[in-house]
Amino acid sequence: MATTLKPETLIKKNKTDEKILKQRAADKAARKVASKEKRATIYKRNAAYTKEYAEAEKAIIAAKRDAKANGSYYVDAQPKLAFVIRIKGIMKIPPKPRKVLQLLRLTQINAGVFVKITKATSELLKLVEPYVAYGYPSLATIRQLVYKRGFGKVNKQRVALSDNAIIEASLGKYGILSIEDLIHEIVTVGPNFKQANNFLWPFKLSNPTGGFRARKFFHFIQGGDTGNREEFINALVKQMN
Repeated sequence: MATTLKPETLIKKNKTDEKILKQRAADKAARKVASKEKRATIYKRNAAYTKEYAEAEKAIIAAKRDAKANGSYYVDAQPKLAFVIRIKGIMKIPPKPRKVLQLLRLTQINAGVFVKITKATSELLKLVEPYVAYGYPSLATIRQLVYKRGFGKVNKQRVALSDNAIIEASLGKYGILSIEDLIHEIVTVGPNFKQANNFLWPFKLSNPTGGFRARKFFHFIQGGDTGNREEFINALVKQMN
């Protein structure tokens, strides 16, 4: 009985399919190795960040202790980061403060953003003091905000930070691969702070537990809520988060 020969086109197709399957298997293996290496990198970075934060805290405690022992006072370093919350102002806002609020991306009540403190941004904050509360966030506050209320801006869409891949896709070119990398860049006001901060969608907070003070329209130092409340911003964020 004569054997039937396979058509040449079928032979070529089988070879092509076999080649594609091999390539897919090779790509899958490469992705697996790369993913394992990436996880190891993220783990090492997270451990380094934890150590860095702990050492910084110990250094401040030691400096305060030394200052007290020498009969002097410890003066905190100038803050580099502020967290700004828009707490009022919808109608009849003058053009200049309105423009500043837009620049800061504070277009809604209870919206919050991180701001790098410079001479220029300090002047902007003074212009909008009657409409915002701001201060210097702690590491715990920043972590709480990003993990609980954090959303990224992807193709102009608000996307939950549910996966490190979302962060890497937008910020990987800046060496930011995970949520902890993102937090570290914000905390330290690192070289890629602008890109990291712009990636974060303005935080949408709730009204504070128990509401604002009766004198909401006054400055914080006058018993109200607006303006710079320095480290007391952490208590407000906790109430609004």
